[in-house]
Amino acid sequence: MKLLFLLLSICVFAFAWEEDGRICELFTKEKVEGTFVLYDVTTERFVGCDEERARTRFTPASTFKIANSLLGLWSGAVTDVDAVLPYTGDATPFIESWKRDMGLREAIAMSNVPIYQELARRIGLERMQEGITKLSYGNQELGTKVDRFWLDGPLKISAQEQVLFLAKLADASLPFPEQILQSVREILLLEEKNGIKLYGKTGWQNAPHEGVGWFVGWVESQGKVYAFALNLDMHHASDAPKRVSIAKEALRILGLL
Repeated sequence: MKLLFLLLSICVFAFAWEEDGRICELFTKEKVEGTFVLYDVTTERFVGCDEERARTRFTPASTFKIANSLLGLWSGAVTDVDAVLPYTGDATPFIESWKRDMGLREAIAMSNVPIYQELARRIGLERMQEGITKLSYGNQELGTKVDRFWLDGPLKISAQEQVLFLAKLADASLPFPEQILQSVREILLLEEKNGIKLYGKTGWQNAPHEGVGWFVGWVESQGKVYAFALNLDMHHASDAPKRVSIAKEALRILGLL
């Protein structure tokens, strides 16, 4: 297993990296520490800000809902993205609108943690580990709590690993049936304008307290795929919108939005 991790790391780091000062300036302007990486699937090239941090693994938080959706469909824990799962969370959740039964399509849009925890319990730790291994997702470490490992650890993933995973989801090269991949791509679509499609998912480890914030996804433009991942240190609730605003501005700088 250690050899596999080493080989995967060598594969990730072998791609060319181009540092873009314009993107780094976005973080400086917003007074946050973070990284942004874009992966051009056609040229197999990384461009972004802070290569060292882009290689550093962090807890994926709610960006794991992407993989969780794939594994829920693959394992048969749900039949489709509209199959309703029961709310089994706290009586007073972090977000009040979470507190009802819903399918994955609705749950991922509002980042409903309890619904995805219920999905993970239905998948089970053994099948979850099998699926995570098939996806080569991050460090592939789940620990013993099937409904907490992406929130508290030990699962971690880097921004560079995120974009390689998302690129495979976007171009249907993950080892799952195309119908499953298409269903998950469908519920991740955020915007479509002038022939450009933006897919994505946010995350906030340790919300609403200090932690690491994420925004990951990909852009489809003129038949090409550009996967991206941003993470930054979250100190205040006011940092939350910066995940999306910085990433979108970086994509605009790169001529993709």
